[in-house]
Amino acid sequence: MQWATGMVGQEAILGILAHPELELVGTWVHSPEKAGKDVGEICGIDPVGVIATDDVDALVALDADCVVYSPVMASTTTVIRLLESGKNVVTPVGWIYPGESPKIAAIEDACRRGNATLHGTGINPGGITERLPLLLSSWCRNVRHVRAEEFSDICNYPTPSVVRDVMMFGTPPEAAETSPMPTILGMGFIESIDMIAAELGWTLDSEKRTTHEMAVTTKDLDTPVGVLDAGTVAAQRFTWEGLVDGEPVVTVRVNWLMGEEDLDPPWTFGPGGQRFEAELTAEPPVSVVVHGLHPPVVGENPEIGLTAPAMHCVNAVPYVCEAEPGIRTYLDLPLIAGRAAC
Repeated sequence: MQWATGMVGQEAILGILAHPELELVGTWVHSPEKAGKDVGEICGIDPVGVIATDDVDALVALDADCVVYSPVMASTTTVIRLLESGKNVVTPVGWIYPGESPKIAAIEDACRRGNATLHGTGINPGGITERLPLLLSSWCRNVRHVRAEEFSDICNYPTPSVVRDVMMFGTPPEAAETSPMPTILGMGFIESIDMIAAELGWTLDSEKRTTHEMAVTTKDLDTPVGVLDAGTVAAQRFTWEGLVDGEPVVTVRVNWLMGEEDLDPPWTFGPGGQRFEAELTAEPPVSVVVHGLHPPVVGENPEIGLTAPAMHCVNAVPYVCEAEPGIRTYLDLPLIAGRAAC
């Protein structure tokens, strides 16, 4: 089943339909306007014979092996219901490397009672920030620092409710200082840092360090989410660091720019353009730059930027269905691979 049909959800549906081992049997939608429509219509393709619904009870009762769960914000209550019903859950919205808490204990209990597995995945966090650095580390000795960094043009994310209301682009800097993004993103990236540290052998200081930097537009800026007034936030950089004795050993950073023009300070992506990077200070020093996960033309086909997190979920489904019950991370599963074109 596919849970939610936003941009990630639609890409996941296309992936499920293309995957030779998977069959789509149900889809949950948030908006009443989508309920009752064939999923193919929602995705802009031919009918697929699956009707979308907003009836949670009906979907929980439906016979399905796995749910690709991709709403904008996760509901622990819903995830527990799905697990209790015997459905494995793969999701890009949390549980990459969770610690201990009452909610985690309740999820583990639901996994046991439903004989089901929960796996958190995605792209950043959920891949670039932990899977890629850990892969690189296997070629190194004496790893001293790990950095994973994203460079993305937010013109490729034309969702005003997120970009303006949550990410707080287009607000004065003093307002953006109250942004929930360090907390929302930090929940995922801190789990990434903890996974890397645990697997490489660092014992981190109890507190992570978080830094939020901003640039403003020097003129009224026309964007896919409306006009950003001069003097308001048009670029942001968030950094999370895992520390040992006050010194960073794991650094995760995102650079989000609404284009590269008319910014103060004058930030740019540099000659590398939009990309993801992973770098290890080690012997030998290793670094990787990943292109192709962003739309090749800024502002066009923004869904391309969400194909990778969707497919990281879809391709994990067969492996998660074979896994032991419980919360299972990358450290618990075998190598996850895609499938050849049918």
